[in-house]
Amino acid sequence: METETNAHAKEMSGSSMLIKALACEDVDVIFGYPGGAILPTYDEIYKTGIRHILARHEQGAIHAAEGYARVSGKPGVCIVTSGPGATNVVTGIADAMIDSLPLVVITGQVATTVIGTDAFQEADMIGITMPITKHNYQVRSVDELPRIIKEAFHIATTGRPGPVLIDLPKDVSLATGLFDYDKEVDLPGYQPTVIPNKLQIRKVVDSVTTAKKPVILAGAGVLHAKASEELARYVEQQQIPVVNTLLGLGSFPGEDELHLGMAGMHGTYTANMALHEADLLISIGARFDDRLTGNLAHFAPNAKVAHIDIDPAEIGKNVPTEIPVVGDAKEALKMLIEEQGERGDHQEWKTWLSGLKEEYPLWYVQDGETIKPQHLIEKIYEVTKGEAVVTTDVGQHQMWSAQFYKFNHPNQWVTSGGLGTMGFGFPAAIGAQFAKPDKPVVAIIGDAGFQMTAQELSILQELNLPIKIMIVNNAALGMVRQWQQLFHGERYSNSLFPIQPNFVKLAEAYDIKGMQVNELHELESALKEMFDYPGPVLMDCRVAKQENVYPMISPGKGQHQMEGVKP
Repeated sequence: METETNAHAKEMSGSSMLIKALACEDVDVIFGYPGGAILPTYDEIYKTGIRHILARHEQGAIHAAEGYARVSGKPGVCIVTSGPGATNVVTGIADAMIDSLPLVVITGQVATTVIGTDAFQEADMIGITMPITKHNYQVRSVDELPRIIKEAFHIATTGRPGPVLIDLPKDVSLATGLFDYDKEVDLPGYQPTVIPNKLQIRKVVDSVTTAKKPVILAGAGVLHAKASEELARYVEQQQIPVVNTLLGLGSFPGEDELHLGMAGMHGTYTANMALHEADLLISIGARFDDRLTGNLAHFAPNAKVAHIDIDPAEIGKNVPTEIPVVGDAKEALKMLIEEQGERGDHQEWKTWLSGLKEEYPLWYVQDGETIKPQHLIEKIYEVTKGEAVVTTDVGQHQMWSAQFYKFNHPNQWVTSGGLGTMGFGFPAAIGAQFAKPDKPVVAIIGDAGFQMTAQELSILQELNLPIKIMIVNNAALGMVRQWQQLFHGERYSNSLFPIQPNFVKLAEAYDIKGMQVNELHELESALKEMFDYPGPVLMDCRVAKQENVYPMISPGKGQHQMEGVKP
């Protein structure tokens, strides 16, 4: 029973404090799975009626929380029990860490009296997750719980976003104490720089004026900062071409004439050549990972590099940087727009790049009745009018989606970038649908990755979520098979799936509409039927088995050494 002790603080249990704090943080949905150590919290969930989505596996819960965070811009919340429940979310935590997604993950823990004794369902979640969280806590006293929860949300959502874990022992959740959530967060050692140094901004402005071949590399940091409008205004003001990282897609309209496409291993030839030939590279919220840069010895060899990032650890980490700008991307772009430096003479550069776009477009050969996966993605784009939220797993279908679905809006592209997590795409679509209930959501996934988290079909069955699942079925671990073909003498070791489940029957087992498409002439009408249907649909689309993703930068090569640029 709650007893009010003063105007601000109330006496309540630790589990009550947690649910109350989540309400204070405007959390509208939790993804999770109950178990012994977290039962007091689930009892409180039952009493309060806060919306909880029961995943069928903890990995599904945390990937759904990631999808929710990516699309909504709010922190995703995941609650699981101790031991195996907690260790089952480790992959999702690592995924969120490398892709800078704000999560608050609450793991149950055994009672403080038996921590360290190898008690039933005990796992050292602080030790396990220290390298893969932005910060983590183990609560030892109920009195510190309100402060910890408030700090966790603050840390997860400020600076460079990331996952924060709260390990909650069972006896702490049962104990009572004073709940006061009005205190301000006080973390003297954590003060992210938000407003960039004006002198550094001025250096960028002057460099743009004198550059002949400038290019902007827009990464996910633009999206995390909610800076897409400012980026568009700055590009319009200075007429600088834009390339995206994989995770930055949607930060600048894909159909804009100044958009050159995605850069990197399977990026467009034009985007990669723009980086290779540029004399000024302005990177905004990108971390120069190896799949983007190719061989660093050949990366942007002629460019002065200006790097805008809220995380100072990223600046100069992989690529030498002449103009470091530490700060929030939105604030940096606002300052660049306000400075309104004299526009440089970039016309010859833009004309050359336009010529490359015309001469070296993305390509595929659609012959006969076998469906080419690139054609499938183009048709999905047409049917959805480019308005769908698209989630993917990892592999060939992911790269084809990034290439052939033009993302014109922020936060409509949800994929696992840095960790490359199979099984991510389908549960992430569930979180995305909760974030944008009025938007069409399509999970474009491989036949292999789908089988890693297929049990989450039960959520669609239970809640009738109108998610469309597109299995790009080439009966293989597609990207593994491609690499085995190109670099391992066509020795297809454990990458082919001649035996598969009947995906249509699997969908029907969950009372979900299932469809299968085998030939090209069936595709258009089937897609229309799929997206017109008001509820969830799973489509098993059989595509060309030997199709490879091109163009491609092979391992050890530079961005200017792409293969498969033309048919």
